[in-house]
Amino acid sequence: MSLPQSSSSVASSPSPNGVDSGEASAGLKDMEKLLVAMVKNKASDLHLKSGLRPILRIGTILHEVGQRPMSREDVKRLCYEIMDDRNRKHLDEIGGADFAYSIDGVGRYRVNIFMERGQVAAAIRRVSTDIPSFEQLNLPPAIAKMCSFNQGLVVFVGPTGQGKSTSLASILQWINENRKVHIITIEDPIEYLFKDAKSFVNQREIGIDTPDFNTALKHIVRQNPDVILLGEMRDSHSVDAALLAAETGHLCFGTIHASSAGQTIGRMLDLFPPERQDQIRQLLVFNLKAIAVQKLMPSCKEGVRMVPAVELMIVNPSIQKLLNEKEDKKIQDVVRGGSEEGMQDFNQSLVKLVNAGLVSKKIAMQYSPNPDQLKMNLQGIYLGEDHKILG
Repeated sequence: MSLPQSSSSVASSPSPNGVDSGEASAGLKDMEKLLVAMVKNKASDLHLKSGLRPILRIGTILHEVGQRPMSREDVKRLCYEIMDDRNRKHLDEIGGADFAYSIDGVGRYRVNIFMERGQVAAAIRRVSTDIPSFEQLNLPPAIAKMCSFNQGLVVFVGPTGQGKSTSLASILQWINENRKVHIITIEDPIEYLFKDAKSFVNQREIGIDTPDFNTALKHIVRQNPDVILLGEMRDSHSVDAALLAAETGHLCFGTIHASSAGQTIGRMLDLFPPERQDQIRQLLVFNLKAIAVQKLMPSCKEGVRMVPAVELMIVNPSIQKLLNEKEDKKIQDVVRGGSEEGMQDFNQSLVKLVNAGLVSKKIAMQYSPNPDQLKMNLQGIYLGEDHKILG
């Protein structure tokens, strides 16, 4: 199979990294040529599935490229070109493999190869080598508070693909540039490469530097870190490790899947057997510092592709009291009323984004957890427990 050529619907402008398509493709594997095409066309994602042509996501739009659909053998060959023996074994044994892949002078990619209907498929995300700032990401200013904590647990929440890793990279880069500390990350795979600045950074990739998360977590406190990025807290072992690190004076960042700050507490507790949940709750009371729940949405501002709506909870005595009394459902009320401390719920975040001209009212309504309330807030109407926050 020869490399599919880009269809006319896909831009053919020069790469922002100065990669010329002909020059960059010389001597590359066919899959690597597709990865170069992602850079050339400013695509964020590449999807491969048998029966379809390669698909590039440019902005929010999917574009098929190439002259003909790929066979199952085509897709398997392309994927196997960039997989080592370990990842091929994972694909065979568990039906999926996650890893990072780099092309010198071109870029770095986060790769997921998986089985679907008995056939190999792929979803590949292009990772920027530049770590954006808070301002570039349009994150709320209160995010900067997370950089100043000396110890405790900070949790970023949201489904896969909502920009959590990028936001955390931005936070770690600020710490790297402004504080003299030792940062350790445990990642699967490494997505952003940090260069030592005022801090120094050790990055450990699962499968290359350590066999698995549990092994890495077992030894991380002995490596004398000040700041730790654990990645996804997917089980009781990782939450235990995060809380132990926070309790022993480290600043620890992790991610988890949930839809609100209050739900995050229950999600973490549910990872433990009932007999341990009270103990874990007490550890959260004293060690949890902040929760940020993030959703990406299309921007209406020229030159800005996506922006995050961020619900932000910063733990204060009121939230500690609610946690201690198991009144997690009331946390949202404190978040909604905590604007002076930098807190905000999703609707308050959406109002700010609309007022700043970053998101259209139509998109804000689509993404709001409470559209009726948001509609009133956008008209300047605030009732009962609502709190007006001007953008």
